[in-house]
Amino acid sequence: MSGTALDAAFFVGWMTAAAAAIDREAERLTELDSAIGDADHGTNMQRGFAAVVKVVEAEPPATPGAVLTTAGRQLISSVGGASGPLYGTLLRRTGKTLGDAAQVSAEELRAGLRAGVEAVGQLGGSAPGDKTMLDALVPAVEALAASFEAAAAAAEEGARSTVPMLAKKGRASYLGERSIGHQDPGATSSALLFAALAEVAK
Repeated sequence: MSGTALDAAFFVGWMTAAAAAIDREAERLTELDSAIGDADHGTNMQRGFAAVVKVVEAEPPATPGAVLTTAGRQLISSVGGASGPLYGTLLRRTGKTLGDAAQVSAEELRAGLRAGVEAVGQLGGSAPGDKTMLDALVPAVEALAASFEAAAAAAEEGARSTVPMLAKKGRASYLGERSIGHQDPGATSSALLFAALAEVAK
């Protein structure tokens, strides 16, 4: 992975690209969620990331960490259901781990994201294999050691790997065996987050 320094503008670009990706895929996310959830994941994520972009573009935070903590706070306050707290925790913990540095390396971002993903696991009481966003996030963070593109590919593969899984957490778990055969919406939106990261890193 290259030693490129990533500044606050890079992270604002990431949030903007993530919002655009979620906007494009909102209908699909809601469709996936209608099979095993509340049928609102797409609209909730769309609303949350639109709010994030509005805030970080109106008054761009000065550091990478501040961009992510601001984004996380915004998601927690504007996204309903479990997604707001989970995505908010991911970004806030990552941002706090990055601290006040004006620029961070890709390796520092990976360490920050690892801390963020661990916090998501603690909050949701989940682990890889439970058919949650962690099934995309954990392999993505591991693959980030190689490149941003590898992380995006690993997240996408992780999201697809949830199809045959039995849901053990969240609303989908109430369905028992009927949750098998459906891709997890949270893992799918997590893959979009990493696709957006690879896009701005090009």
